[in-house]
Amino acid sequence: MMGNRYIKHTISVLSGVFLVLLIYSCASIGNPNGGPYDEEPPKFLSSTPAPNTINYKGKKIELLFDELIKLESPSENVIITPPQMQMPVIRAIGKKVTVELLDTLRENSTYTIDFTNSVTDNNESNVLENFSFAFSTGDVIDTLEVSGILLNADNLEPMPGITIGLHRNPEDSAFTKLPFDRTSRTNERGRFTIRNISPGTYRVYALNDVNRDYKFDQPGEDIAWYDQSVTPTFEFTTREDTTWVDSLTIDTIRTIPYTRFMPDDIRMYLFKEKFARQYMLRPERQEPHLLVVKYNAPLDTIPLPVPLNFEPTDSSWYYIQTADNGATVNFWLTDSGVWKQDTLQMAFTYPASDSLNILVPKTDTVSLNMRRRPEERKKVKKDEDEPEPVQFLEMTVNASSSMNVYDTLFIAFNEPVKELSKDLFFLNRLTDTLWVPVEFEFKADSMNSLRYYIERKWEYTEEYMLEVDSAAIFSVYNRWNDKYSGKMKIKSAEEYGNLYINIHGLDTAAFVELLNSSDQPVRKSPVTNGGVLFMNLAPDKYYARLIVDENRNGEWDTGNYAEKRQPELVYYYPEMFEVLVNWDKEEVWDILSTPADKQKPMDITKNKPKEVTKKQRDYRNEGRSQSSTPRMGGLPF
Repeated sequence: MMGNRYIKHTISVLSGVFLVLLIYSCASIGNPNGGPYDEEPPKFLSSTPAPNTINYKGKKIELLFDELIKLESPSENVIITPPQMQMPVIRAIGKKVTVELLDTLRENSTYTIDFTNSVTDNNESNVLENFSFAFSTGDVIDTLEVSGILLNADNLEPMPGITIGLHRNPEDSAFTKLPFDRTSRTNERGRFTIRNISPGTYRVYALNDVNRDYKFDQPGEDIAWYDQSVTPTFEFTTREDTTWVDSLTIDTIRTIPYTRFMPDDIRMYLFKEKFARQYMLRPERQEPHLLVVKYNAPLDTIPLPVPLNFEPTDSSWYYIQTADNGATVNFWLTDSGVWKQDTLQMAFTYPASDSLNILVPKTDTVSLNMRRRPEERKKVKKDEDEPEPVQFLEMTVNASSSMNVYDTLFIAFNEPVKELSKDLFFLNRLTDTLWVPVEFEFKADSMNSLRYYIERKWEYTEEYMLEVDSAAIFSVYNRWNDKYSGKMKIKSAEEYGNLYINIHGLDTAAFVELLNSSDQPVRKSPVTNGGVLFMNLAPDKYYARLIVDENRNGEWDTGNYAEKRQPELVYYYPEMFEVLVNWDKEEVWDILSTPADKQKPMDITKNKPKEVTKKQRDYRNEGRSQSSTPRMGGLPF
């Protein structure tokens, strides 16, 4: 009896375990573990024609890959050389890519289809990097290559997406009249490689080809050129390939043979020539008495308005104020009989660019309407004897309670003033307990005729007071200023730091700009006796850019292709300067010690390389059913 009872109990337990296992298997049917994520790029399998086919006369190329693929922006990222005047048809369907050429094929030429990084798999977007395909219409596949880097000339930013072209024709006019013989395009780091070049000597150019004709025929296109002709060649050499166990431990070091194509260190600097078509922008009547006329570029002589539908009472019916270095002209109308008219019609004659970019006289007729503001609601009735508030001439002074020793005081008005002189301003310095008048220089701003400067060499810790009497200054509309009095104190020497940089590798005139974290200049100083000094710096982090000032005009100058003049060279200090209060810092800068493409600190580089991050797999949750309830259907119990 005991044996039978034991057997029954064992059978009961085993049945229960089987039932639990069966239920668990039912619940796990949904999503079995699918293995690791696909982290491999697509693999090229075959093509029609085969890679490096010679004497191929067809215009259609088909390429097969080992998985479903897609093309990222093929019209931008797929580069075909020799360059195609008609856009080729490029498609990705399933595992296949087709390319149909529409241009007539050149005889005895090697064609390269450079997919750059445009081929990716369909699911995980893994990139097949630097994939290219070649065939020849002649008996030979050309195999030579040249490579290099393209940087922006004035700030050393790597320039992506710019066409790089070769000309076998050595004449300078080839760049402006003939399409390139072979092309490539810079990647996101400004690097380029032109492949499948035939033996010979070439000129190398860069072109931001806005009209896609592969030649420099638009003055607004960015360009660069390599000063030397290049003759592609190669050598068989080796390189060391290191495998790491971790960041500190080397696993193996292998010697890898490879073919080095040269030159592989071409460096060019992209710039835009100083050119602007001259024309008038749409004039505006921002206030009844203010006409604003803008031009796209500054003019040597200000065009004056000629009345058409009105007659001023005298010749001085307006006051001129310029801005934007002369590209903007404000006409303040002083004749009330003129500015009270709803519509003013005038003619302006000025030099404008014709179709050949030659300046010729042009007359534009403009009609300016008064901008009517909505009527204000009636105010609550007030005492008839209460006077209207005075509308003072607005006067802005940039004085503050704490000023830097290098600051310049300025006074700005909201409308033109009459007969402004130095005698209307009183600058006093606190000496012991008395305010004592001091000398200063009073200057008009050459860029803005509504602004004036008070200049004086300030000394540390000095205290000043600027005063202007009421009704001392009148505008052309007879508004006067309110009384002004402002005090200011110059900071002490202990609140600043000083920086001296010894410059090595320089043999010509230059200046250095200190830059902020946005790559914008905050201070500038010429290189003198092999160094540059920046005093009275606010405590902060700074970067530095040196500009070779060949013409000694104190500014960076662009290049000019017709004159064969390259832009002025620029160098970046590859590190950051940290200036502390009450601290003198001295550094050494050899401008030639670091390659140009590695000089600019990454913190202020805008065209940063993209970092590819692989998808992280969630192994814990993979394979679980989307529902937490076991699926029981489908199996009889």
